Amino acid sequence: MSGSINKVILVGNLGSDPEVRRLNSGEPVVTLSVATSESWRDKNTGDKKERTEWHRVVIFNEHLAKVAEQYLRKGSKVYVEGQLQTRKWQDQSGQDKYTTEVVLQKYRGDLQMLDAPKMDDKQSGYNIEADAQLAHEPANAPGLDDDLPF
Repeated sequence: MSGSINKVILVGNLGSDPEVRRLNSGEPVVTLSVATSESWRDKNTGDKKERTEWHRVVIFNEHLAKVAEQYLRKGSKVYVEGQLQTRKWQDQSGQDKYTTEVVLQKYRGDLQMLDAPKMDDKQSGYNIEADAQLAHEPANAPGLDDDLPF
């Protein structure tokens, strides 16, 4: 059917560290467990209620998989944009099972970190703020002054 859209947007927190696997080709595939929560007040009792949904996110996009593997950890807040897919598989007893996932395909989808990246000990020397500042500085900035040329 033309004119249809399959797009899922999630903003939530990781319930565990990313799970990284490698395909036979060596390309990474990352699985995330993302929690989204909503809260409300019960009309009858006035009590605060909350419901959490868990979403399985699978990343086939190599660049986004590397970002997830390197910077995301349990508790990281993320923005995820992908497609909803259901796949069929069989358990050990031969029973058909179905799993619904948000999938970020090889050249599609989006993953954004909404808080500061969580670093491994081996990466603790990485200065995100300094890198961000350098990324926004023009290459010829040291020779500039405040005088206008006209």
